[in-house]
Formats: sequence, structure tokens, C-alpha cells
Amino acid sequence: MTLLDERPTTTFTAPRSAFAPAPAERRGVARDRVRLLVADGAHGLTHARFAHLVEHLRPGDAVVVNDSATVAAQLDAHLAGRGPVVVHLATPLPDGSWVVEVRRAPDADRAVLDASPGDVLEIAAGRARVRLVAPYPEPGSSPTGAGNRLWHAEPEGDLSATARRYGRPISYGYLADRFPLTEYQTVFGHRPGSAEMPSAGRPFTADLVTRLVANGVVVAPVTLHTGVSSQEAGEAPQPERFEVSAATAATVNAVRAGGGRVVAVGTTVTRALESAVEDDGPGARVVAARGWTSRVVTPEDPPRVVDGLITGWHDPEASHLLLVEAVAGRELTQRAYAAAVDAHYLWHEFGDSALLLP
Repeated sequence: MTLLDERPTTTFTAPRSAFAPAPAERRGVARDRVRLLVADGAHGLTHARFAHLVEHLRPGDAVVVNDSATVAAQLDAHLAGRGPVVVHLATPLPDGSWVVEVRRAPDADRAVLDASPGDVLEIAAGRARVRLVAPYPEPGSSPTGAGNRLWHAEPEGDLSATARRYGRPISYGYLADRFPLTEYQTVFGHRPGSAEMPSAGRPFTADLVTRLVANGVVVAPVTLHTGVSSQEAGEAPQPERFEVSAATAATVNAVRAGGGRVVAVGTTVTRALESAVEDDGPGARVVAARGWTSRVVTPEDPPRVVDGLITGWHDPEASHLLLVEAVAGRELTQRAYAAAVDAHYLWHEFGDSALLLP
């Protein structure tokens, strides 16, 4: 995690009433019936439903999805000297330590920025303990300079097992209730590891995938296990674990060679694919790759193989919005966000969607 020199140019104000308070099904809407704003550089803006996605793609296009499944990564804890807090398990590190975020209880509405090295968190009524070692990745990583949001932490006890038994999905204060982990899974997710849902894939259903394939659209998977999404303005995404298989790399290269478009389902897929590109020039191609990626896609460092994006709606100045601008172009992104605000689209993980085709 580093600080970004770039800032999104897209401007808008999404009222809090536009934040989706619950999964679509809890609001009486089928998964694939959430709204879809199609922003096409050649044909303008179209308001549709996600189930109509197939009508806006062409035979020979590829839709690349994230097969990471969401894990229970939010736990109640007690911070010595402060009292109740909420802990988000951002990601496990190879040496057995963790990256964690400490947030205010009870609804994780704000990060706790004044924790200190050596602080101990009693998790799940003492069933596990975590000691904060040092700010992650380094002191002063907060764009405001006021404290530290993420911590390198040493666990005592099996933190993963504690989370599986006592944890819940990460959620924030704008949700109307707590919802079970099953409602944070996509139809593609089968490799557990994401701290937060790869939410761009949530509106897909098995029926929709079948119709895409029957229409000649290729569906290919990558894996990127997400960290926490609560970045402050100006804060880059943290390093994340990813894998692009040889089969998916070959599929993407064949689609591009045949004139098809590569449409990434979410910022996670874009990051994974762009982390597996072998050549920066006109001959850029995807290769099999896995490990940790720090790749940040921005207009100044744009995508090389991703041509389009299926995504939810992001907050102003979020690093994810920079990625959207990098894929779609700043002018089309601004038009799409202005239209989404005017038409009262819903934001965040259970909200509405966009298909951006520059």
C-alpha cells in the first residue's frame, strides 16, 4: 500500500440514500435483475437490467471473472485501554502473520487510527489474540498523516479457525443488517480467500452464464483474493494474492488475436490480468502468473489487455475509480457516473452495475 500521486477527475455526489442497504434478493430483486448502465463509447448510454448483459456483448468477446470466494473476515474484539472494536482480517502473509485493520464498534463505520505497536486485541471473547507489531506497510501510510489504518500483526492461536467459527463477512455501517456469508458469494467463487466479496461478479447467475456462452462469449476465470476495500482517498490498494492460469492466458490471447474484446468483471480481475502481461508494447500478451501483485492501474499507467469493464459504483477519489477511468477513459466515466447519480442507481457491494465499453 502506497500513496497515489494521481487522483480521479470524475466528480459526483452519491447521497447516502443511494447506498444499497441489503442484497438484491432481500429487496425483492433477483440477482441478475439489478440495474445495468451500459456506457458505450460508440453508442452512448443505455439503461438496462443485468440479465440483458448478453445483448451488449459480441460473439468472440471474453468475459473474465474472479473465482475467489469470500471468507468470514470481520470479528469482534477488545482493544486494551479502548474497549470494544471490530477487526478486519485483510490478508494472511507467508510468514504466518497477518495484515489487519482496526475499526470502531459496533458497525465498523470508521477506522481506528490511534492504535500503537504492542497493542493487543482479544478476539472473539479471548479465543484468539493479535498483537499489533508495526504499521503496514510502513508508518505514515495514511494519506491524512493522522495515524495508521492497516497493521502488521502477530496472532496467538489459529486466527483462520477462529474466523471460520466466530467471524462474519466484512460489512459497514450503511447496511441495514448483518447478512450470512452465503449472500457474499458469487456464482464463480470456489477458492476461499477474499476478505471482501469480489462484488462485480455478484449479479451473474448460472442461467446468464449459459446464455453468454451460447451466444459465443467466452467466460474465463482468474483468481485474486481481495484485501479490505476501505481505502482512504489517495491510498493505493494493498498487495494482493493472484493467479492467472495458462489456460486463461491462452484464451485471452486468442480472443485478442481474433478481434474480440476482453471484458474484466471487476477491478480485481483487471488487476490480476494486468499483472500477468509479458510485454508493454503492441505485442502485449498474457502469460501464466501467480504470487503477489502491487500493480495499480491508473490513467498514467493504463491497462494493456483489458478492453472493457463490468463493475459496481465506487466512491469519489477511491483508487478503484482511477482504474475505471484508466479502462473507460475519463470522459466516458464522468458521463456514466453523472447518469447513475441522476437515475438513482445504488452504490456499493449489493448495488447496481455498469458495463463500460470505451
